[in-house]
Amino acid sequence: MSALIDPNGRPVDYLRISVTDRCNERCLYCLPENYANWLPRGEILSYEELLAVVRTAVALGFKKFRVTGGEPLVRKDVVHFIGELIATPGVECVPLSTNGTRLPELARPLFDAGLRRVNISLDALNPATYRAITGGDVAPVLDGIRAVKQLGYDSVKLNTVLMRGKNDGEIFPLLDFAAKHDVVIRFIELMPVSLTEMLNETNFMPMTEVLALLRREDELEELREFHGYGPARYFRLKKRGVTVGLIGALSDLHFCERCNKMRLTCDGKLRPCLGNHLETDLKPALRPQIDEPHLKNLFRATLTQKPPEHLFRNNYQPQRVMTAIGG
Repeated sequence: MSALIDPNGRPVDYLRISVTDRCNERCLYCLPENYANWLPRGEILSYEELLAVVRTAVALGFKKFRVTGGEPLVRKDVVHFIGELIATPGVECVPLSTNGTRLPELARPLFDAGLRRVNISLDALNPATYRAITGGDVAPVLDGIRAVKQLGYDSVKLNTVLMRGKNDGEIFPLLDFAAKHDVVIRFIELMPVSLTEMLNETNFMPMTEVLALLRREDELEELREFHGYGPARYFRLKKRGVTVGLIGALSDLHFCERCNKMRLTCDGKLRPCLGNHLETDLKPALRPQIDEPHLKNLFRATLTQKPPEHLFRNNYQPQRVMTAIGG
């Protein structure tokens, strides 16, 4: 079945699924310090409910399903769920987004379940800088990256959210690390997705500045082919021999033009845009029993409201933490 078309003429065939709002780190740009406002367990969709949403989405033309969170690998039996998702008829691609802390023990079970694509958050190599940003230890993340590379995952990408004054000094060490391990690295602008006042003129580092910095230090070749399904612009740094992606939700005025995705929050809300408060509650079509015709109608109705672009440039104030929405 062909992809759905949104009101702006864009094909939509990609659903990002948050399986939990739980996390084993406190990332500066995701959670306020000492955050404790976790959702009750009963509010989070069961795996059976998630797979029902996936089957409905497939019937409507969705083909790609990213598993994210929060941190998806802290949820019990998530490896089995990912295997079931990959085996669902019509599902063509299942990447995983993770902070990587549980990959040392789960890289092999996930590979055996069929997972081949993984994005790993790595905001710094320096242990002190990493801990200041995430509250965690970088060592297991680095072990996890090595593990997925050794197992032969088809796609391994590193994601770094840049914050001026915090990890902007890590850009070239991270590029060298990515080159050494033959992985793609993506630098991402800080976005207003935390309930705390995170984004300001002091800590914001636009991707235009990062691009200029890279051009001063290396010879860049822009890669026209896509490395995935997102809005990143990719470049090959010829001296270092590494591929870098730049994701600028605020500085890139064309950021939303190719958007092909919707998001499912861990508590069953369908969001057509990360940077917009619009949500549709799918629970009435899932509880007390699954009603797939109702689910289809809710999907279609939500898609008709997909905006042409996000609201991040309009003094956007998030109403949820990023862990609840899905990374």
